[in-house]
Amino acid sequence: MEVSFHGHSVVKMKTRGKTILIDPFITGNSQTDLTAQDENPDVILLTHGHNDHVGDTVEIAKRSGALVVAVAELATYMSFQGVESVHPMSIGGAYEFDFGIVKYTQAFHGSSYTEEENQRIVYTGMPGGILFKAEGKTIYHMGDTALFSDLKMIGERNDIDVAFVPMGDNFTMGPEDAETAVEWINPKVAVPIHFNTFPPIKQDAKAFVERLPHGKGKFLEAGETIRL
Repeated sequence: MEVSFHGHSVVKMKTRGKTILIDPFITGNSQTDLTAQDENPDVILLTHGHNDHVGDTVEIAKRSGALVVAVAELATYMSFQGVESVHPMSIGGAYEFDFGIVKYTQAFHGSSYTEEENQRIVYTGMPGGILFKAEGKTIYHMGDTALFSDLKMIGERNDIDVAFVPMGDNFTMGPEDAETAVEWINPKVAVPIHFNTFPPIKQDAKAFVERLPHGKGKFLEAGETIRL
């Protein structure tokens, strides 16, 4: 399995001959190395409905035919936008696809899509984190979340190989709370995400990684890959 980071909260996984994109916010993302028109994933996983996570999902899915997996309300909203292949889920539910097992966890945040042209905010269900399992490995994309105590249970019940941990503050956990989250979920490797894209989330992610227990944290530049 290959897992790569592409700025903000964009993660790409390659496993079982499939390419999976999580939260493909590419256009307008100053931190990414990707170009939306060049991406042809088999699957798109969405943690929640905010514009900086849904990103280019509709355009990519329409062009590539990618399956979009999301919490039910967001999956329905994607279908209303013309995405033909969606799979709705809900928090706490898991489903075994041919590319791996997806399970949605809690995340303490919001979830809505802002239609700027209509000055309308569309409710898109509960926000979530994503536990993804394939090839005997477990990846945890925490989505956007605050620190919450049930992360201890997630860590106890899952042997997490790589965790993508938001630490930009303001909209999510800041570095101090993110350090506690890493302690509780106890991944083999913790990768910081959701920082530096906008002024309110400017953070020193390298310093955050250095404060984690030795060997636990890994800073990834956009486009860098972890092979499991």
